[in-house]
Order: sequence, then structure tokens, then C-alpha cells
Amino acid sequence: MQNLEDIAQRIQDSLEEKDTVREIAIKSSRALIRMSSGVVHGMHKGIDGEAALAEAIDEAHKLKSVLAEHVEIWHSGIVQDALVEVAEAAILNALVKGQELPDPEHLGMPGTAYLLGIADTIGELRRFSLESLRRGDIASAERYLDLMEELFLVIMRFDYPDAIISIRRKQDIARSVLEKTRGDVSLAVMSERLHGRMGDLEKRL
Repeated sequence: MQNLEDIAQRIQDSLEEKDTVREIAIKSSRALIRMSSGVVHGMHKGIDGEAALAEAIDEAHKLKSVLAEHVEIWHSGIVQDALVEVAEAAILNALVKGQELPDPEHLGMPGTAYLLGIADTIGELRRFSLESLRRGDIASAERYLDLMEELFLVIMRFDYPDAIISIRRKQDIARSVLEKTRGDVSLAVMSERLHGRMGDLEKRL
């Protein structure tokens, strides 16, 4: 029993370190969610969030470094949720600007978080499509719809248990969002064609 105190102290030191790292991870994750949400909201208002996005990506890499020896915390819910938000902001930014998609490694995250970010991006693209329709820009609305369909086809390729990646619920939501947007855009296209035909008819009269 002479070494009991030494063993207990080492265990306590390890747990103290883990608790400190966990608190850092929680704080960093909240910051990532806040920054990423700010980028997305700004984009809908026409604000370029490139600098804020770069800051979020840098923070994600720092967090990855801090958690290099604490894999269980890296794969915990709050950290992964934050990384999904970063992925969504980065993917949306690239798509809206017509750029190549950023690679998951560039964003400092695992492929699972990136894939879930792709799924969430579909909902944000619907907002862009609807905003385009309100402006009467049907061509842009159709472009966003095409992007939604492309992303949807990708996420539907992944059929795994929730223990591997919890994507099924997001797939269902994405399907519903896509169908609604397809209906909205189709209605706008038909309406535009009808107005065009009525205009032609009036010219002939």
C-alpha cells in the first residue's frame, strides 16, 4: 500500500488536466459556433465574412492541437457540433462565391463533421434561393436549387448507423427542404412564363 498515494495523485493530476482541457474545448467550441453563425448571417445580408471565416478556421486548428492527446473530447458532442458550424459557413461561402469547396483538412476537422456541414448547407441555400425569388431573380434561384440538389445527392450516398455518423435525420430534413424549394422555384418559373405569354398576347391585340 506504500504506492497508493502516488497512484492516486497521478490519477488526480490526469483528471485535473482533462478537466482543464475540457473547459478550454467548451469555450473554444462556443466561440466557433458564434463566429460561424455570424459569417452565415452576414452572408444573407450581403456582408463578406471572409476575414471572420478565416478566424474561425484558425480557431478550429488551434482546438485540434489542444485536443491532440484528448481524442475523446475532440469527438465529443459540443466540439463536433462546433466543427459542423464551421464547415457549413465555409462550404456556403465557397458555393455562393462560385469557388472550389474547402477541404476538410484545410478546415481542421474530420470528414464526418464536414459531411454534416454539407447537409446543413442545403437549408441555408434554400434561404438564398427564396431571397432570389423575392428579388425576381429566377436564374439565381435556380442556380441555388441546382447546388442544393448536388449536395443532396452526395449526402444520400452515406448510409451508416448513428454510432458512425448521425446523418439520417439531416438527410430527411434536407429532402423536405429540397422538395419545398423545388416547388417554389417551379411555381416562379411557371408564373414568369405565363406573364411572358400574356405580354405577347397583349402585343398582338
